[in-house]
Amino acid sequence: MSGHAPGRLRSVEEHLADILAAVSPLPAVEAALDRAVGRTLVEPAVATVAIPVFDNSAMDGFAVRFEDVRDAAPGTPVELTVVGDLPAGSPDDPPLAPGEAVRIMTGSPVPTAADTIVPFEDTADGLADSLRRVRVERAPHERGAHVRRAAADTDAGQTVLPAGVPIGPLQLGAAAAAGIPTLRVSPAPRVVVVSTGSELVAPGRPLGRGQIPESNSALLTALVTAAGGRVVVRATVDDDGADFRRVLAEATTGDHRADVLITSGGVSAGAYEVVKNELAGALHFTRVAMQPGKPQGFGVLPSGTLAFGLPGNPVSAAVSFETFVRPALLALQGRRELHRPRLRLPAAEGWRTPAGRRQYLPAAIDRSDPAAWRVRPATAGGSGSHLAGGLGLAEAYAVVPAEVAEVSPGDLVDVLLLEG
Repeated sequence: MSGHAPGRLRSVEEHLADILAAVSPLPAVEAALDRAVGRTLVEPAVATVAIPVFDNSAMDGFAVRFEDVRDAAPGTPVELTVVGDLPAGSPDDPPLAPGEAVRIMTGSPVPTAADTIVPFEDTADGLADSLRRVRVERAPHERGAHVRRAAADTDAGQTVLPAGVPIGPLQLGAAAAAGIPTLRVSPAPRVVVVSTGSELVAPGRPLGRGQIPESNSALLTALVTAAGGRVVVRATVDDDGADFRRVLAEATTGDHRADVLITSGGVSAGAYEVVKNELAGALHFTRVAMQPGKPQGFGVLPSGTLAFGLPGNPVSAAVSFETFVRPALLALQGRRELHRPRLRLPAAEGWRTPAGRRQYLPAAIDRSDPAAWRVRPATAGGSGSHLAGGLGLAEAYAVVPAEVAEVSPGDLVDVLLLEG
């Protein structure tokens, strides 16, 4: 990679640090398991029962004493008297004398007097009805074979899930298995999304000269939802200010007060920048050394609402959300990890980068060789902020440092996979 000197703009890290310094996690709520999916765990989840709860059989077969069957072999089988039957869920604990066995199903409690399970496959006629004797033809490999020991996974009182993790299907299953009925989780941040611009028309409506379909509110609403937030107001307003003031009042007062306000457009240096004009005293507007997404606004409104002024071009809005808004939404929820994990992949082809600004390039991953993934621009247009159609082909952002002027084929590039 060849290099060039960065310009005199604010760094991504400086702008993000100011944002995160203003974030306080939302108060936790108690949620039943079926209502906790997608939320972030605020307090550790502690097991109320052990996993497994009791010693149980890992196989369908026979509970035996190891000493009785240790010498069993195909030519010299051992015959045992069957004295009981234990289906799953049975509370019975039948006694077991030398030379005796109990037929047992997977998950059933192992009798106190038994120490080993012989699978049906290692017996003759083990599944026969009204079985009174069973012939063991292969010895277990060790004492305790096929016995799942109580608390081998987790003991009662142990932490099953640490605070700060998102609750997905696997975490939900772990909590339920540990006997936990409710979890202390973060509520979904309440978010208002406002797309600004007198040129914007709802998708599908006829377009006049100078008009374009409005797409940012749909884009940002979906991004908010994927980050665990809940959009309570979604609006598109023109540049004269009246509609914006009305939505702003709705977003910051009464029952509709939002935790976060996200606007797109109206933050640049033009004459009709409605967000800049209406929120000049509340938001700090700056230029960040990134491409796309250089113009940014952020502040805390008197209501306590975190307010983000994002640029209006769709790729700029998407990249700005990923870089600044998503970490803030996750921090509001008490998430342990605020950033996506990074991969380092070789470039499948070369591309130019902007002078003095960190590039966030909408990218596609070439998985044709599963052992050697590569990254390439999602479209031939590169990271142009207006390439909204090409954004739909992106599954990642390639992040190229500001001092790099050009990426060559084979260069290793940091990659953020966009998986939700």
